[in-house]
Amino acid sequence: MLRKVLIANRGEIALRVISACKELGIRTVAVYSEADRNSLHVRFADEAICIGPPRPGDSYLNVPAVIAAAEIANVDGIHPGYGLLSENANFAEVCRVSNIKFIGPPPEVTRLMGEKEKARQAMKAAGVPILPGSDGVVADAEDALKWAESVGYPVILKAKAGGGGRGMRIVRSAEDLPGLYAAASQEAANAFGNGEMYMEKFIERPRHIEFQILADEHGSVEVLFERECSIQRRHQKLIEEAPSLQVTPEIRERITKTLKKCLGDIGYWNAGTIEFLMDEDGSIYFIEMNTRIQVEHPVTEAITGVDLVKAQLRIASGETLKEILPPRLGIRGHAIECRINAEHPRKFTPSAGKITVFNVPGGNGVRVDTAQYAEGVVPPYYDSLIAKLIVHGKDRAEAMARMERALSQFVVQGIETSIPLHQEIFADEDFRAGNFDTKFMERFLAKRG
Repeated sequence: MLRKVLIANRGEIALRVISACKELGIRTVAVYSEADRNSLHVRFADEAICIGPPRPGDSYLNVPAVIAAAEIANVDGIHPGYGLLSENANFAEVCRVSNIKFIGPPPEVTRLMGEKEKARQAMKAAGVPILPGSDGVVADAEDALKWAESVGYPVILKAKAGGGGRGMRIVRSAEDLPGLYAAASQEAANAFGNGEMYMEKFIERPRHIEFQILADEHGSVEVLFERECSIQRRHQKLIEEAPSLQVTPEIRERITKTLKKCLGDIGYWNAGTIEFLMDEDGSIYFIEMNTRIQVEHPVTEAITGVDLVKAQLRIASGETLKEILPPRLGIRGHAIECRINAEHPRKFTPSAGKITVFNVPGGNGVRVDTAQYAEGVVPPYYDSLIAKLIVHGKDRAEAMARMERALSQFVVQGIETSIPLHQEIFADEDFRAGNFDTKFMERFLAKRG
């Protein structure tokens, strides 16, 4: 087992990793910026080291500072959490050269999955269904026009090195394509330092489905079912559920089989998530892979009983999936997660500041992952997520009732939060009936006025 782990992150995920380490008897080292000096992950870690000023580029994204802290603390592993350096292949390589275990996949695989078109081709080779589109990067707008004609409009342009919705444009006609191609390419170049684009068929009303995987360093891969992540605004997820209402046992079995083959072939290990779009006729297509733990991992933990973060640590310590997972995986009930953000529930503007009251709900089937507390300060420099509210029930109806109850008991004062927005969504008839897709929030906000 790893002896001491540095958590290269902040907020609730840093605290989540610290908790898993404590249960496994692993000592922990927190790194923090000057803005996070009084944060709970600093308080509950065995050691804490300040790595710079508030701006992420000067602290949490500063690879030399993080590695220096790891060497000073003499750790033998680094857990990157999600976001920040978690999918940075260069950081994983620096960890390897520094003889520090990176708790994630090998850098070569992270780099492969980070280049979206290469990831598509790897999945296609293993038999994972992908959206019709270009065979690799399109050379220019003229090349994109040829592909669009063969695929059929509408199409979507995507950045080769993209993510988070940047460098993406939906094209509905040949007349619009040159201008949209130029805009998407420029945006991608500014965001990722790479303006290369590829093209896929665009699905008008898809559902966003993702499959959780674990893989050990001995060649075994396991798929821990799927999550429904269709409730999102501007490509940012708001609510996640497990399992999906639309994934049939046949689809689940087929995708599980192909993912095991693909990830085994490319030498993947540790945790990861493979994301798909499902069209209205039930066809499902690969879009990308996230080579890290996901924000929404607790809903999978709820329905499987598997602690995914502890599994990551045990895999990194050399254990096999046979040692880590129960003899038989099964789906137990239904789980839902609401992301509680520090933002205005109508204007969606950030709301930093001091929290004066912070009361989290509890009771049967309710879990809250957070690093916030009364009198704590939400700084303006980082992601707006302040808590994750997770509920579990015997079925979706019970999970929905528990979430509504828990939202009503979640009290945050001093800053604005997204709690009222979640309450409105849970009152919506279409959401309650499971009639939604990735365009749900656009329709919901238009109807809300």
